[in-house]
Amino acid sequence: MSDFVGKASEKLKKLSDEQVERLIATIQEENDIFDSILESLSSGIIVVDRNWKIIKSNKSVKHLVPLFSNYREKKDVLWNLIDNEEIGTFLKNTAASNVFNVSQEFSIVTENSVTFIVVSILPLVKNSEIAGSIISITDMTAKRQQEILLHRMESLQSLTNLAASVAHEIKNPLGAISIHIQLLQKAVKKCRQGDGNLPDEKFMENYLDVVNEEIDNLNRIVMDFLFAVRPVKVQLILSNPDEVIGKTVEFFRPELEEHCISLNVELCNDARILVDEKLLREVIVNLVQNAKSAVESRIDDDGAKVMVKSFIKNDRYILTVADNGCGMERDTCEHVFEPYYTTKSNGTGLGLTTVYKIIKEFRGDISVTSEKNRGTVFTVSIPVPQKSTMLLEGGK
Repeated sequence: MSDFVGKASEKLKKLSDEQVERLIATIQEENDIFDSILESLSSGIIVVDRNWKIIKSNKSVKHLVPLFSNYREKKDVLWNLIDNEEIGTFLKNTAASNVFNVSQEFSIVTENSVTFIVVSILPLVKNSEIAGSIISITDMTAKRQQEILLHRMESLQSLTNLAASVAHEIKNPLGAISIHIQLLQKAVKKCRQGDGNLPDEKFMENYLDVVNEEIDNLNRIVMDFLFAVRPVKVQLILSNPDEVIGKTVEFFRPELEEHCISLNVELCNDARILVDEKLLREVIVNLVQNAKSAVESRIDDDGAKVMVKSFIKNDRYILTVADNGCGMERDTCEHVFEPYYTTKSNGTGLGLTTVYKIIKEFRGDISVTSEKNRGTVFTVSIPVPQKSTMLLEGGK
């Protein structure tokens, strides 16, 4: 309120009609400016009283969060007006604990898109006392999409090495095909210059079988290459990763026990991160299968073990998949995520490449540590979008 309005309000009884009209016009003008500023904000703003009933809100709120039809009535507490259970629970719990200056990220899924928002709660201070709360809703979708695009651009830097690997893979089948076709041509030419009879069928089929086999190899290499360079289609949703991990790991338990491999699972069940549940399941399948392969040949008193553990550290969700199997040399660890690099006789060398790509799409990191004949640990680290920051001393 301007100084003029404040001073005039104190002497309202002494004001003339003209001065009262001027006072009202000034108040109306200030209210209009305040409303214009509020409506011009791209962030959604909701002001509530101490009972969490709406005092004021702007239009951006309706574009950012799903609301019930009775939102316009504004008679109920705020969490009963928002048509999203997670947001409503967050607001209700915040009100119950009577804390301020906290924020949490949410994903809102519609039929055609996913929107990421951050809901922040600030204190409404009046006359040096807290008179309610200010709820700020910020759209983070563009930022999240930019981060995803940046990670994809970074992944393209490895395309040169990948192309070199494919060229090397293709060179051998092409050489074999070329040699056997030349042998066929020479044999046919020799026969025509002689008695005119073609070589016997077995002679011809041996060469043609090799050609067909190498053509199949070429097709496999090309298909694997397309798989390796194709962007991962990811739909990031705020989820509890341990629910997916727990179910996926338990699926392997009967198979592991059948091979006398013990499974130890310790999940924190206290995280919400941005992941694609289907792709996360693919990551766990790859890592557990690798661990299983590493320990299958172990036959000592300590026994074969696969250990899956998760916890929160420094605002990041940490997942480890460990085994006490054969382990790897240092050089192998340095190349394990590269396309076509494999130590298995029947491996494609793309399993861990896929895992690496998926974790990068989650804005995370993955690393491996290993010791020969002692075991291997794969560590996945993904940022936790939820944040809680105390801006005022006390916070209550």
